[in-house]
Amino acid sequence: MEKNNRLKNSKQMERHFKGIANYRRIDILLILDKEEDITLDQLTEILKGDFRTISEHTRRLAHAGLLNKNYMGRTVLHSLSPYGKQFVKFIKTFQHS
Repeated sequence: MEKNNRLKNSKQMERHFKGIANYRRIDILLILDKEEDITLDQLTEILKGDFRTISEHTRRLAHAGLLNKNYMGRTVLHSLSPYGKQFVKFIKTFQHS
Protein backbone atom coordinates (compact mmCIF):
# COMPACT_ATOMS: atom_id res chain seq x y z
CA MET A 1 0.00 0.00 0.00
CA GLU A 2 2.75 2.46 0.79
CA LYS A 3 4.71 3.93 -2.07
CA ASN A 4 8.06 3.49 -0.34
CA ASN A 5 7.43 -0.29 0.02
CA ARG A 6 7.77 -0.30 3.82
CA LEU A 7 5.69 -2.98 5.44
CA LYS A 8 3.13 -1.91 7.98
CA ASN A 9 3.42 -3.50 11.38
CA SER A 10 0.43 -5.25 12.94
CA LYS A 11 -0.43 -2.25 15.15
CA GLN A 12 -0.61 0.04 12.11
CA MET A 13 -2.79 -2.47 10.23
CA GLU A 14 -5.07 -2.82 13.26
CA ARG A 15 -5.89 0.90 13.11
CA HIS A 16 -7.04 0.59 9.50
CA PHE A 17 -9.05 -2.58 10.07
CA LYS A 18 -10.76 -1.18 13.15
CA GLY A 19 -11.65 1.82 11.04
CA ILE A 20 -13.86 -0.30 8.79
CA ALA A 21 -15.20 -2.61 11.51
CA ASN A 22 -18.77 -1.35 11.20
CA TYR A 23 -21.36 -1.75 8.45
CA ARG A 24 -22.11 2.00 8.41
CA ARG A 25 -18.43 2.85 7.92
CA ILE A 26 -18.22 0.33 5.08
CA ASP A 27 -21.30 1.97 3.53
CA ILE A 28 -19.68 5.41 3.88
CA LEU A 29 -16.52 4.21 2.11
CA LEU A 30 -18.58 2.71 -0.73
CA ILE A 31 -20.61 5.91 -1.11
CA LEU A 32 -17.43 8.01 -1.22
CA ASP A 33 -16.05 5.70 -3.89
CA LYS A 34 -18.96 6.71 -6.12
CA GLU A 35 -19.13 10.38 -5.17
CA GLU A 36 -16.22 12.32 -3.68
CA ASP A 37 -16.44 15.63 -1.87
CA ILE A 38 -19.69 14.88 -0.14
CA THR A 39 -20.94 16.68 2.97
CA LEU A 40 -22.05 15.12 6.23
CA ASP A 41 -25.60 16.26 5.52
CA GLN A 42 -25.53 14.43 2.19
CA LEU A 43 -24.13 11.26 3.79
CA THR A 44 -26.80 11.41 6.49
CA GLU A 45 -29.52 11.78 3.88
CA ILE A 46 -28.21 8.92 1.71
CA LEU A 47 -27.80 6.59 4.71
CA LYS A 48 -31.02 7.75 6.36
CA GLY A 49 -29.17 7.86 9.66
CA ASP A 50 -28.69 10.13 12.62
CA PHE A 51 -26.43 13.13 11.99
CA ARG A 52 -24.41 12.62 15.20
CA THR A 53 -23.92 8.90 14.52
CA ILE A 54 -22.75 9.44 10.93
CA SER A 55 -20.49 12.23 12.16
CA GLU A 56 -18.86 9.85 14.65
CA HIS A 57 -18.36 7.24 11.91
CA THR A 58 -16.66 9.78 9.64
CA ARG A 59 -14.47 10.87 12.55
CA ARG A 60 -13.37 7.28 13.13
CA LEU A 61 -12.70 6.74 9.43
CA ALA A 62 -10.59 9.90 9.34
CA HIS A 63 -8.71 8.79 12.46
CA ALA A 64 -8.02 5.44 10.77
CA GLY A 65 -6.54 7.30 7.81
CA LEU A 66 -9.23 6.11 5.39
CA LEU A 67 -11.11 9.35 4.86
CA ASN A 68 -10.06 12.94 4.16
CA LYS A 69 -11.96 15.90 5.55
CA ASN A 70 -11.53 19.13 3.60
CA TYR A 71 -12.78 22.21 5.42
CA MET A 72 -14.32 24.94 3.27
CA GLY A 73 -15.64 27.53 5.68
CA ARG A 74 -18.37 25.88 7.70
CA THR A 75 -18.72 23.06 5.20
CA VAL A 76 -16.68 19.85 5.45
CA LEU A 77 -16.20 17.80 2.30
CA HIS A 78 -15.41 14.12 2.71
CA SER A 79 -13.38 12.02 0.29
CA LEU A 80 -11.42 8.78 0.32
CA SER A 81 -7.78 8.91 1.28
CA PRO A 82 -5.31 6.82 -0.74
CA TYR A 83 -5.61 4.09 1.95
CA GLY A 84 -9.38 4.42 1.83
CA LYS A 85 -9.27 3.74 -1.92
CA GLN A 86 -7.19 0.62 -1.27
CA PHE A 87 -9.69 -0.59 1.31
CA VAL A 88 -12.60 0.00 -1.06
CA LYS A 89 -10.83 -2.21 -3.63
CA PHE A 90 -10.43 -4.87 -0.95
CA ILE A 91 -14.08 -4.57 0.13
CA LYS A 92 -15.32 -4.91 -3.46
CA THR A 93 -13.08 -7.91 -4.10
CA PHE A 94 -14.21 -9.53 -0.86
CA GLN A 95 -17.86 -8.72 -1.66
CA HIS A 96 -17.66 -10.66 -4.93
CA SER A 97 -15.82 -13.72 -3.61
